[in-house]
Amino acid sequence: MQTNPIRPLARDDLDRVGHIVDSNDMFPSEMLEEMAAAYFGGEDNTHRWIVFDRHRVEGVAYFVPERMTDGCWNLLLIAVDPDAHGRGIGTALMQCVENVLRQEDARILLVETSGVPDFVRTRAFYDGLGYEREARIREYYAAGDDKIVFRKALK
Repeated sequence: MQTNPIRPLARDDLDRVGHIVDSNDMFPSEMLEEMAAAYFGGEDNTHRWIVFDRHRVEGVAYFVPERMTDGCWNLLLIAVDPDAHGRGIGTALMQCVENVLRQEDARILLVETSGVPDFVRTRAFYDGLGYEREARIREYYAAGDDKIVFRKALK
C-alpha cells in the first residue's frame, strides 16, 4: 500500500527546496528562510507549505489567503525538481492544494506567473488544470515581463 507522498514542509526540507527553486530559476533561494518564518514560527497558521516526498523532496507548494478577501487564496510557489518533471508531481501538488482549500470553504485560488516565453510550459500547465487566464499586468516583473494571473473557482 502506497502512502500519500504529500506532507507538510519541515525545516530540514529547506535546503532541498532551495535546490528545487534554484534549479527552476524562480527567485533567489536565500528568500526561503524569510518566506517560511511565519510558518515555522507558528505566528500565522494561514501560511501553508506542502512538499511531495517519496524518497526525497521532489516538489513544493506554498499558498496563503489573500488579505481583505472572503475565501480567496494565492499560490505563491509551486516547483518540481527538473529531474522529476513530467511525472505528475506538480499536478498532485495542485490537486492537494485545491482539495485542502475546498475543505475549508475557500472560493477562489489565484496563481501568478510570468508572461515571458520561458514560462510557456508553466502557463500551459495551469491551462491544462482548468485555470482561466484572468488578468495580464504589463511589465509587472520587469520591462517586457508581464504578470499573468490565473483563476480557478473552487466551489
